[in-house]
Amino acid sequence: MNRAPPFDPQCDQVLLVQAELDGELDAAAAAALAVHRAECLVCQAAAAELTQARALIGGELYQAMPDEVRRRVMAQINAAGSSAPAPTLPSPASEGGLAPGPAWWRRWWARWWPSGASFGLGAASAAAVALLVLVPRVPDLAGQPNLVEQLVAGHIRALQPGHLEDVVSSDRHTVKPWFDGRIDFAPPVKDLAAERFPLRGGRLDYVGGRPVAALIYQRDKHIIDLFIWPAELGADSPEVARRHGYNVVRWTADGMSLWAVSDIEATQLREFAEAWRRTRN
Repeated sequence: MNRAPPFDPQCDQVLLVQAELDGELDAAAAAALAVHRAECLVCQAAAAELTQARALIGGELYQAMPDEVRRRVMAQINAAGSSAPAPTLPSPASEGGLAPGPAWWRRWWARWWPSGASFGLGAASAAAVALLVLVPRVPDLAGQPNLVEQLVAGHIRALQPGHLEDVVSSDRHTVKPWFDGRIDFAPPVKDLAAERFPLRGGRLDYVGGRPVAALIYQRDKHIIDLFIWPAELGADSPEVARRHGYNVVRWTADGMSLWAVSDIEATQLREFAEAWRRTRN
């Protein structure tokens, strides 16, 4: 059985995607990147987002600025930049930072605007425009077709030897920090050992065109995969589905969408969901 290419959120080649689109790579480098991108979901996603952005700001929207207008605008920007204190750009990882979006975008941002860097009003305006144009929109996975089937398939793949955990630990204080820098949100991690659902670890997974967090719990000899990604704020009661002999329970809480998949009985999986909901971080 052919396996899906591995998702690597730390891919160092993703910055070359922009260079290739700008025609800055020679033939050998472009060929090497094409081979790499064929198996790298991060670079594929980056290329798709950048291509879409370029299409949105295509030639039909371009209007040459008259020289006189350009001179007046630049004079105003220079005057404002010299009279106002230069703001400090928050780092991508800081709370309220100006670099949302997936990990590859935040690394690009950090490369060009390191933490604590200061810039004038003109650079701030340009950065704001760049963010509006280039920051990818996080897909709404709730509307994905066959989402339940995708999650069950991901659970089955993970059960193959060596695919279940990227980080192996029953300590939530070890598992939660492991996701830092590997995914563009902070998944909640809870210790449910007292509820007879001990934590085993976590891994990165890929669902509906974006990376998600997967936490691994256990009940007796049965594995429970808990897939997590951002959702609308609010909470709702667990809902149960069944596909291909596996039970699936979904609910939302604390701005996260949570989907538990396992071959345990539906009543036990609902018990897991209820235990999660009443347990504090």
